[in-house]
Amino acid sequence: MLRIALIASSTHPIAEPFAGGLEAHTALLARELTTRGHAVTVFAAPGSDAVPGAQVEEMRALTFSDAARGDGSWPAERFMAEHHAYLDLMLRLARGREFDVVHNNSLHHLPVAMARTLPVPLVTTLHTPPTPWLESAVAAAGGRHGVLTAVSSHTAGAWRHVAEEITVIRNGVDIGTRPPGPGGGPLVWAGRIVPEKGTHLAARAARAAGRPLLIAGPVSDPAYFDAMVAPLLGDDVRHVGHLSHAELTRLVAHAAAMLVTPCWEEPYGLVVAESLACGTPVAGFAVGALPEIVDDTCGRLVPAGDTAALAAVVPTVESLSRKAARRRAERHWSHRRMVDEYVALYTRAAAAGVAA
Repeated sequence: MLRIALIASSTHPIAEPFAGGLEAHTALLARELTTRGHAVTVFAAPGSDAVPGAQVEEMRALTFSDAARGDGSWPAERFMAEHHAYLDLMLRLARGREFDVVHNNSLHHLPVAMARTLPVPLVTTLHTPPTPWLESAVAAAGGRHGVLTAVSSHTAGAWRHVAEEITVIRNGVDIGTRPPGPGGGPLVWAGRIVPEKGTHLAARAARAAGRPLLIAGPVSDPAYFDAMVAPLLGDDVRHVGHLSHAELTRLVAHAAAMLVTPCWEEPYGLVVAESLACGTPVAGFAVGALPEIVDDTCGRLVPAGDTAALAAVVPTVESLSRKAARRRAERHWSHRRMVDEYVALYTRAAAAGVAA
């Protein structure tokens, strides 16, 4: 039995409906680790409740003084809130040995920058391509950043200019809670509605293919939604809102195909694995890690941004075997495989002690 601390987002609670894939991933990881008998503490944003069996501790906020707020160096409110939450947590973790390993699933730079202060190993999962603050922390650590993992080979490669030793542990989904469905319904697009996810391109491709499209997800960037997505909505393209796990699973299981339209170097693509678990094949852009997840048995990928090409492959994708899509998810993208790999890594890190 391992005593594991999971560091989550200090901004978005681990609660349904999840703000994004990172929150869903952390909840699933905590749940499976707890089911296996490990003692798990999740340090997360206020309101987190989707980790039954694990202990959840809210990261602490600070009410800044009027003097601090009035200082000319006062940055954005969210920046200071995150800074204090992670600084306070890392200083607390540095004071004791209540855990065998700390797993950082946040996107903040302080856990990496302060890894050498901890009395136990820190494992950090790189969930995104390099960001300025996090890249700075990894580079400045001079190798003493703890153990690094990445959610795909593509993402690992994007970070190797600052860290050579990165273990690839691809994300997983709970196959058991995503039973395969009959398909035959409209196309579906799912995720945070933000520019880098390219929601508007999915709408254009579906309309070009002559297929109805249901868009599911939170409007995380209202300006983008209003300018680029809302004008494309109509009887054939509808936004159905931010759905719960059960609601989204039903929607995807009945879809003829999933459209995936990233406009950035997609680090993994959790919605792709979720779609395949439901037996729903995928039509998307061949960017980032998507070619690692999708093969010809379960989908088709086209050049980035090419909505005409995406529309053209929709009929082929709709005709693919739903059983084959499900088999690929079962063989490669199960959360049990993912947690097996993390537990093995935790065990090796704990046995080796704090990284030099």
